[in-house]
Amino acid sequence: MGQAIEAPASGMAPQAEIFRRVFRMLKPRSPVPTIVVEFRRFANANAFVRLEGDQLRVRMADVLAGAPEAVHEALAHVLLAKLYRKPVAALHLHRYRLYLSRKDVRRRLDLLRQERGRKLLIAPEGRVYNLVEIFERLNLRYFYGLMARPTLGWSRRASRSVLGHFDPCHNTIVINRVLDDHRVPGVVVEYVLYHEMLHLRFPVEHRAGRRCVHSAAFRDAESRFEGLGEARTFLKQLWGEISKDRGRGALFPEQDKS
Repeated sequence: MGQAIEAPASGMAPQAEIFRRVFRMLKPRSPVPTIVVEFRRFANANAFVRLEGDQLRVRMADVLAGAPEAVHEALAHVLLAKLYRKPVAALHLHRYRLYLSRKDVRRRLDLLRQERGRKLLIAPEGRVYNLVEIFERLNLRYFYGLMARPTLGWSRRASRSVLGHFDPCHNTIVINRVLDDHRVPGVVVEYVLYHEMLHLRFPVEHRAGRRCVHSAAFRDAESRFEGLGEARTFLKQLWGEISKDRGRGALFPEQDKS
């Protein structure tokens, strides 16, 4: 569901006119297609563009509807440049990221994710490892037992790209279920969970339009993890196997039988 804004020959809607103008800049010798801009109820500030025949369809989150014209123009440059495989000017990327980094915009996005988003995960008691038990051990060892436990769970599927993530909007830590296996050393699971706990301890910082995910304080705390070298060595080997095996099924086949 969403609100569509089509670009007629005259009396064009502002967002569609912006995309038309940017299209002419990037493709001066090409005829301008019919442009349709649609605002959708996304849970994030997502935006997409697709060329379908002679129609250019733009979908963007409704939270962007009220953004300043300069932000829509920057987004148009970013989307159309990617569509036509042209370099994206740093100015446009910076302007768009700067807008998304504004405190009021981040707050609206957080509220939208809480309202519209949902976390798909399975219970923390895995086949081999119990994330609640591991969390409590790490909490005592590194945080004096003072960290409030977020929602914990294993991913529903064995991801081939993400080991784990912390979602601040839902106060949830999800760990890749590929690690819930007897062939994975316990120190590896501890390290991945500890890394995500540090994201809870050291939230993402925004500096001049850029997100700082791993601050100096974060990296310093991570370096204190006992068994860091062993865990990283195993994960490097594991990720190498995943890369070789990509597209051939599960790395640990029995994990996907349930």
